[in-house]
Amino acid sequence: MVSLPRLGLDLVAKSLALVVILLAPLAARAEIVPGDLTLTVTPERNGNADPFSREMVLLRIHGVYRQPILLEEVVQPSLANFSWTQLGRDAWSKTRLPDGQVAIAFDRVVAIFPHHPGDFTIDPFIHRLTVNEGGKRVVVDVPSAPVTLPVATWTKPVGGPDAKEPWWLPAKDVTITDSWSPDPETVKLGETTRRIVTLEAQGMVAEGLPPRPVMRTRGILTFAGPVTRETLITPSGPVARVTYQWDVRPAIEEVIPLDAIVIPWFDTVSRTLREAEIPARQIGGGLPDREDEAKPILPASPVIVVSAALLAFGLGVGLLGLGSGGVPRRRLDARTRRALRRAATARDPKAFRAALAPALQGEPDLAEAWRGQPDIAAGLDALDRSLYARDPAEAQASDLDLAGLAGMLSRPVRVARSATGSTRLAPLDGPSTAVR
Repeated sequence: MVSLPRLGLDLVAKSLALVVILLAPLAARAEIVPGDLTLTVTPERNGNADPFSREMVLLRIHGVYRQPILLEEVVQPSLANFSWTQLGRDAWSKTRLPDGQVAIAFDRVVAIFPHHPGDFTIDPFIHRLTVNEGGKRVVVDVPSAPVTLPVATWTKPVGGPDAKEPWWLPAKDVTITDSWSPDPETVKLGETTRRIVTLEAQGMVAEGLPPRPVMRTRGILTFAGPVTRETLITPSGPVARVTYQWDVRPAIEEVIPLDAIVIPWFDTVSRTLREAEIPARQIGGGLPDREDEAKPILPASPVIVVSAALLAFGLGVGLLGLGSGGVPRRRLDARTRRALRRAATARDPKAFRAALAPALQGEPDLAEAWRGQPDIAAGLDALDRSLYARDPAEAQASDLDLAGLAGMLSRPVRVARSATGSTRLAPLDGPSTAVR
């Protein structure tokens, strides 16, 4: 077994070997002159604005060295008014200077989080280098310049880093993915489905992500699973990720709606408050359609076949005698009805319109029947306005009830027989020309 001190020595030896390899092409200088060794610390302000308390600021530490380096050590200031963490390992590389000479570059990224508002000065970082000067080993301290960093005070009436609720979540962007296994609409009484929600925030570390949200409603039992957090280091900065998990079991034989869970966050680029949402879903409600589709087709007995034929013959004769008085009824297929319900539950007009499009284009008699019912026609118009209105105010003002529209479209409707096309479908299918 390798002891920890020996392991540490091995790591130091490997680091030194890397530095020696990088500096092999560099010629040893007889003496150190000003400009040979430089170290800079640059704060990366989000949106070019002063940060708020607990908002991450990246300190990019960059050194450029013309002299060969034998040993090195970074001496960091106390950072008394900040929490901090180093992001990733130090990076060493070769760089070409404006005068054409080759030098070595050193890079380190430190994330700092101010504790409270105020005007702060970050003391110099010091890179302690052992170099070869005239054949002698010389220790040289290379300091950076002090950095001034004002931290702003939150003045808006809601939210902010000091508010108990909601959770303070400053990030460049926030995305949420929601997955279920199996589909919650298929779960019966006593069965269990697992929900996994993943939240990713760009420009922060995992420790700053919120705790697991509360998912509670009447008629379900929830069992919270583990919460996992990780910070991914990317060239554009850190990405924080947290995964929440629940096992959900219905306790009643009803359709159980789960409301959306809103997660407020502060956009550090636009400097505004925004919201991310864990989408609404429903538990149960999809079984009747699936049972109808899953029923096997049983062979009919000869007696039933003969009876059905006689009945069909008699019905046909009756219809011939009555003329065209009978009006058939049509209905969307079960798969489309389920897709509409899912889109309505998720409050997603685009998905709703995409699920409905095949019926609007491929079943003109059904589409015409819908246009003949004022409530459905008004709902379809509101759906199109919310998606295609040129004026954003008009789109937001559209009276769109996706759940109600899904219910109306799922009901059977009477369709009229027509030997010729109807111009009432023009708003759905666009202009057309008829050949006479």
